[in-house]
Amino acid sequence: MWLFRRKGPSGFSSSSTAEEVTNGIDGTGLTAIVTGASSGIGSETARVLALRGVHVVMGIRNLEAGRNVRETIIKENPSAKIDAMELDLSSMASVRKFASNYQSAGLPLNILINNAGVMAAPFGLSKDNIELQFATNHLGHFLLTDLLLDSMKKTAIKSKKEGRIVNVSSEAHRYTYPEGIRFDGINDESRYKKMLAYGQSKLCNVLHANELTRRFKEEGVNITANSLHPGIIATNLFRHFSFGNGIANTVGKLVFKNVQQGAATTCYVALHPQVKGVSGEYFLNSNLNKASQHGQDVDLAKKLWDFTTNLLK
Repeated sequence: MWLFRRKGPSGFSSSSTAEEVTNGIDGTGLTAIVTGASSGIGSETARVLALRGVHVVMGIRNLEAGRNVRETIIKENPSAKIDAMELDLSSMASVRKFASNYQSAGLPLNILINNAGVMAAPFGLSKDNIELQFATNHLGHFLLTDLLLDSMKKTAIKSKKEGRIVNVSSEAHRYTYPEGIRFDGINDESRYKKMLAYGQSKLCNVLHANELTRRFKEEGVNITANSLHPGIIATNLFRHFSFGNGIANTVGKLVFKNVQQGAATTCYVALHPQVKGVSGEYFLNSNLNKASQHGQDVDLAKKLWDFTTNLLK
């Protein structure tokens, strides 16, 4: 039994599913990349987009898991156009290889869904010696987006259809370090707090979409960028919590969304005509919402952009 079912202005609510928010939408002719699509809301997002006729390319770390997802989707929907390509967001070499392989395949790109993530991981460094949550949740997606922008711009011009970038953030973006982003201590293990570091990385997702929007408007590019909170879903993101599975089993039906509901806002922002021309916004339960004060800070977004660009040099 859901506690909050009231529909917002979009006509949808927290209990709406990905299939419901895309009902009647024809995505034929569109191509989308979904990162982290081998499980959870990522695989449900890929399934529903494919159901609506979108050609989906799953960017996944585990190719075997990806093949299993692909086979399951095709078994249910034999006409689904879905492929899997290896992508480890915590490795910038892997991100560059994925982007290069994608471009070599000559595929168009209408929709980029930056979904993959890790949550509240113990302190650790990526292959590039960057704190793991910041590297996976922000840095990898920032680089991926940057490397694929030309493909998106060309596709938008050729198809005369709006491109959409969707950053899957979290309400956790409100619970970060006091300064928002700890630019001087990304790798500082002595000051590391795993939930605040997660919130920091999710704030980065919001700011990234906002700064992309500002730049697209300056350039006159027909691409939008938005961020969203999918809801609290009992997925393997909770693997770093000793209590996670217990919560899911005891009060899950009241507290958590299921995967079908969890993928709804992503699919809504990626496909729904109500979102046409909307950019630099934050969505919750398939409706417009407001990001935190840090999440609306234009100067912080610019500072993050410059900091990230320098980090990737």
